[in-house]
Order: sequence, then C-alpha cells, then structure tokens
Amino acid sequence: MLKAVTNLVNVSQITGVLPVVNGGTGVTTSTGTGNTVLSAAPTLSGNVTLSTGNLIVASGQGIDFSATSSGSGTMTSELLADYEEGTFTPTATQSTSAPTLTYTGRSGKYVKIGRVVVAHLEIIIGAVSAPGVGATQITGLPFIISEDNYGGQGSFGYNDALVNTVYGCWCTGTTVLFRAGARGSGNDTGGWSAGGYLDLTIVYQV
Repeated sequence: MLKAVTNLVNVSQITGVLPVVNGGTGVTTSTGTGNTVLSAAPTLSGNVTLSTGNLIVASGQGIDFSATSSGSGTMTSELLADYEEGTFTPTATQSTSAPTLTYTGRSGKYVKIGRVVVAHLEIIIGAVSAPGVGATQITGLPFIISEDNYGGQGSFGYNDALVNTVYGCWCTGTTVLFRAGARGSGNDTGGWSAGGYLDLTIVYQV
C-alpha cells in the first residue's frame, strides 16, 4: 500500500549543508557545534559573504592570488599568508658598552602584511648616567630581518635623542643602526642625549 505524503520540506529548513556546484566533489557534514566542514575541496561560484564571524586561516596558509600575475618582473610568490598588528618595546643602547639610560617614555607599534613589516617607535631619553661605546643602536624590533633584504630603511619624524646629526638608519637582525653621515660612511658612535626625543619608522622584510 502506498502512503501519500502531503508535507513539503522548505529549503530554509535544511541546515548544516552548503551548496556544491554541479560536478563538484565537496561534501559537507555538520559538526554539531554550529560549524560546517567541507570534506573535500569544492569549487564555489559567486561571492561568499560572512554575516558574522571571521574567515580563519590555518597557520602557514593564506590567500592565493596566483591567477592575477600581470607584472613585468619575475614572480616568486602570490600567497598572502599573514597579517598582524602589535606592539614592542624598543631599547636604546650601543654595540660595545651600553650606557645607563632612564626613559621618560618609549613605545613601539608594528603592522606585518605578508613579509613586509612597518614598525614605528618613539623614545624619550630621561637621563644618561654613563657614556656608551660603539655603534649607536636600538634593539627590540618585533621580527628578524631577512638576510636578502639589504638591511631595510628607516626615516625620522623627529630626532634630538642622538648626540650627532645622522644621515639615516638601517636594520640587521632585530637591531636598528644609525649612520654617522652619507650612505656607507659608517655607523654613528656619538651616543644618546639626555632629554632627547626620537620618532622613527622602519620598513623591512622578514
């Protein structure tokens, strides 16, 4: 005997399932915690809109722009695998014998997009109770610079914290070194000035 069923199921009543385009291999299952898991690598058509929450990417993974190569150079990667914002604590010192410093204030902020780091720091020297020896420098950058990055570069917003007037600065490891004059003329060894203020932005690759 056949039994007639009159109830229809509305599409909006089906939960825990995502649509897969015709011919796709994606299969979805509900985890029971409000998450939907794709068991394969489906191809989705159209835009994907998140009404709430974030798109969370596993560590080491990212967004692949490999279909957009159009430059005249030799492309080596189009994977955007990281974005990060944070803070760090810069320390004024010298390479051979560090001076004894007190700070009226010091702070550092950074943004990391892929391999590129933009770090901004401010230091106000309160007092210098002992002279330093060697290259004048700042330690404590948030990431180690890449060895193929030619040192990175920095620019001053304002500086009277250094005893000498310096040409510019460059990075090595997690350290900022200051130039005494024109590019290639050597490191500044003048030291730090009591009551001086340093506002510096550094751009480098990791």
